[in-house]
Amino acid sequence: MIRFRAMSLFSEVAELALEIDSYELTALDRTFESGFTRPSTLITLNGGGKSGRGEDVVYDDLDHIAHRDVGPVHDLSGPRTLGEFCELIGGLDLFADAPPIRDYSRRYRRWAYESAALDLALWQAGRPLYEVLGRSLQPLNFVCSVRANPAEEGDTEHVLEPIASRLSKYPGTRFKLDPQPDWSDEVIDWLLASGAVDSLDLKGCYKDTPVDVEASPEFYERFATAFPEAWLEDPEINEETKPVLERYRERVTWDAPIHSVADIEALTWKPRIVNVKPSRVGGLEDLSEAYEYCEREGIGAYGGGQTELSVGRDQIQYLAAMMHPDTPNDVAPGGYNESSVADGLPTSPLELRPGAAGFGLAD
Repeated sequence: MIRFRAMSLFSEVAELALEIDSYELTALDRTFESGFTRPSTLITLNGGGKSGRGEDVVYDDLDHIAHRDVGPVHDLSGPRTLGEFCELIGGLDLFADAPPIRDYSRRYRRWAYESAALDLALWQAGRPLYEVLGRSLQPLNFVCSVRANPAEEGDTEHVLEPIASRLSKYPGTRFKLDPQPDWSDEVIDWLLASGAVDSLDLKGCYKDTPVDVEASPEFYERFATAFPEAWLEDPEINEETKPVLERYRERVTWDAPIHSVADIEALTWKPRIVNVKPSRVGGLEDLSEAYEYCEREGIGAYGGGQTELSVGRDQIQYLAAMMHPDTPNDVAPGGYNESSVADGLPTSPLELRPGAAGFGLAD
């Protein structure tokens, strides 16, 4: 069952008083055991003896380097409402130091500044977000997004090791997986027997990236029929694949193409559920509009992560726990992203403790 908890985020917080004295940019970049380097920049807004934080999760390291090298160049100081600050940010070129490598990165950076401003305004008001909205944080269902190892002929154990290792430590873990055309029947049978697959990310909406998966009707038919209960995320719809996907349209959902209400409206079929990533949508007002549109149209929502390294992960968990706690939220605690998964990680459903004030979780 899809349960969606609507809220008018922006209208409830837009009149919060906000005063900024200065801001800082701090590098958070981290290289994982797998060799993947995640660039990230912490945005800290300071004012009235308080600080608010947001995380810039733009994917290209050159964008981060240019931003941090130039430093705080915009005059954000002064008293205003949070709504006025969001209007100010919307009129600034946050990539004035150098154009972004990918244009959609502008939305990611805007989210970093506006989420930091929301955090600061709430700290200055001495109130947590859930209280201002009259909501509560419910136990948060999450799935673990993990890539299987590259296929080796006849070596099912090797392919499944990242999934099996997590299940051995945390037997109730649910997964969002990236299926590959070369997976053997043995791999699929093992996964079916585990009963742990919630969704399949078909990666059909990515082009010229390391995670692209070539679309074909045979590929989609094979996995749609093999996993009859799984969501089918981000297929490529073309003349060849559309007839196959039409039969499974009730399970087709979307992530990568969703930046706005207009993107949801432009989908081939009205979805039952979509991934609403705050950083991908961008501003607080646009995020509010996306949530409200989904509620009005009877469309469910689930959260998604961007390998956040700091407050960004806390904030998307916070929103998911208020908005759509029961759906397959791809917002697992960061420890699940490690190559070697540690003992003692929290399990789903996740009990969150909000901070005494602000837009974040208790330390």
